[in-house]
Amino acid sequence: MSENRYLEEPRSARRKRKRAQKDRARDRSREVSGRERRAAPRERAPAPRQPAPQESPQKRRRTPQKAPAQLPTAEQIQTELSRERNRRSFGRALRSTIYALVVVAAVAVLVAVFVLPVFRIYGTSMNPTLTEGNIVVSVKGTDLKQGDLVVFYYENKVLVKRYIAGPGQWVDIDDSGNVYVDGELLDEPYLSEKALGECDIELPYQVPDGRIFVMGDHRSTSVDSRSTSVGCISEEQLIGKIVFRVWPLPEFGPVN
Repeated sequence: MSENRYLEEPRSARRKRKRAQKDRARDRSREVSGRERRAAPRERAPAPRQPAPQESPQKRRRTPQKAPAQLPTAEQIQTELSRERNRRSFGRALRSTIYALVVVAAVAVLVAVFVLPVFRIYGTSMNPTLTEGNIVVSVKGTDLKQGDLVVFYYENKVLVKRYIAGPGQWVDIDDSGNVYVDGELLDEPYLSEKALGECDIELPYQVPDGRIFVMGDHRSTSVDSRSTSVGCISEEQLIGKIVFRVWPLPEFGPVN
């Protein structure tokens, strides 16, 4: 029945009806999209950007501008290379000098200990030949002769005296301090005065074998072989003989 109604309906009426249906569908879709837009949260508009503070022209003028880096010239490079070479040469020379000084010092110590011992004079027993504070160099050995200045150990001390007589010789001293060896007067130009001094041995005195008789040049104060407290010196006590004075500088030279 209804199909017959649509068939009988004029074509123009059908067009109007379809257009009306489309309009109603369009209106419904608009209502739905409007409700969705109202239901969606509103997005905040971004805050407007504030313009960056601009520096004043005066402040810009005060700011120093960096100068562009400049490459060194060939002359500057050559000068720097020469300075570096000189610095290295100086370092090598300094090291060589230090090594040489160390070697010289080591050799000097070895020589001073084993070959040429150095001594400082204390006391007045060798005045006027050697005075207190003098520094002297000796030669090790026992090859001595009359008149030599000998160095020897005595009770953990080192003493300096003058060689007067050797083993088997006879020594005699008179009251005036004149010294006789084997009956002959001993010539002693190094003395400033003569004296018998501290003498408790029986004169004339014969020097024992393997020993030497020694006396100090300051005869009135020196304690030496004239006293039994010291006696004659054995070869085991001997260090050597003094040959040179190195201090003080005005008296630098050989010692007699």
